[in-house]
Amino acid sequence: MRTVQSRRRFLMVAAAGAAGTVGSARRSAVAQESNDRADGLDRLPDAIGLEPVTDELAFPLAVEFAPDADRRYVAERDGRIRVHESDGLRDELLLDLRETVLSGGERGLLGMVLHPEFGDNRRLFVHFSAPRRSGTPQEFDHTGILAAFEASADGRRVKRDSSRVVLEIPQPADFHNGGGLAFGPDGYLYVGIGAGGGGGGGGQDVTTDFLGSVLRIDVDERAADRAYTVPDDNPLVGRDGLDEYYAWGFRNPWRLSFDGEDCYVADVGESDYEEVNLVEKGGNYGWNVREGTQCFKADDCPERTADGVRGGERFRDPIIEYPHPPADTAVSGVSVIGGYVYRGTALPALEGAYVFGDFVPSGRLFAAVPSDDGLWPTTAVRVTDGATPERLISFGQDGDGELYALGAGGDGGGVFRIVPTQ
Repeated sequence: MRTVQSRRRFLMVAAAGAAGTVGSARRSAVAQESNDRADGLDRLPDAIGLEPVTDELAFPLAVEFAPDADRRYVAERDGRIRVHESDGLRDELLLDLRETVLSGGERGLLGMVLHPEFGDNRRLFVHFSAPRRSGTPQEFDHTGILAAFEASADGRRVKRDSSRVVLEIPQPADFHNGGGLAFGPDGYLYVGIGAGGGGGGGGQDVTTDFLGSVLRIDVDERAADRAYTVPDDNPLVGRDGLDEYYAWGFRNPWRLSFDGEDCYVADVGESDYEEVNLVEKGGNYGWNVREGTQCFKADDCPERTADGVRGGERFRDPIIEYPHPPADTAVSGVSVIGGYVYRGTALPALEGAYVFGDFVPSGRLFAAVPSDDGLWPTTAVRVTDGATPERLISFGQDGDGELYALGAGGDGGGVFRIVPTQ
């Protein structure tokens, strides 16, 4: 198991991923569906290009676009948030957390998002690893921090002493920490948190901690005892469980995004399968009972939790699932990298497709089209023009709906606009 865990630590650039009878039957169906360019896949492009926006970065894992200027903010895992404008990267950082952020393993600066009204209030939020804080169990590895900052009027630096801790998340291990952040159309902040390492970990216990979850909180209001409030309609308000939960049963949600009211969460698998979920309020996505639609360390896959566990709630299936090598399919990989639904104009053939990728060497891009019947048809999209990062790490989307791939190594770590081939 240690070998699997080491390979799965997909935020380490130096790193390269037993179902029973039910899993075996489903595996061939997944491979066939992924390989067959039908059911809408025939309209998708076979190849795209990657146009460098900047290739002077080490390990970029989030990019946000200023709504009122030709400016991009790029978060690097070591704790820096860089400012990129029309003339390139500025020497002055928006924010430097290198003396605060704990690195090593998959720890570091893991997520960043601008407030929806950033043009007016200049607020941004970051999710990073820090040394154990008071209240974190001694046997735990570190504390995850969700913090808010305020930028200057020109949007080029964070104001001194503007830092405010919003939430602390004790983390038992230095991997499977999640870290993705996104604001939904409801104005609330959604936070992806990993299950905390190992083949088991969190995911099903919603009463003790936040591990293996997507949280939803209101960061525009403050309660007497915390720097946020909980929306009244969160699914566990008034029930057994922590009020901040929005959905649970995740292993390591790596990137989450919205398309209208639809919330997409990519969840990194353990041994055999990767998955993407269309997340619903109160949904249980199966970890650590299931890995995607497959059994996890069991001969059969229950459809519901055990009797007495929140009323035997139903496990939700992913919309996308693909196997690890050596599966005989073009859509395979070791660690899913969540993306976005394409809403731009540069690549009309991608309109409405969910574009995402995998961390395998040289990166791998995929596109999936919606389906009302089971798993979404998914295909690989070749990169034939431009740079080829050694590792795909994350994605971004600008205000026009165009997509960006973030990568490390290879021709240079940086931010690359997804464009048509020449």
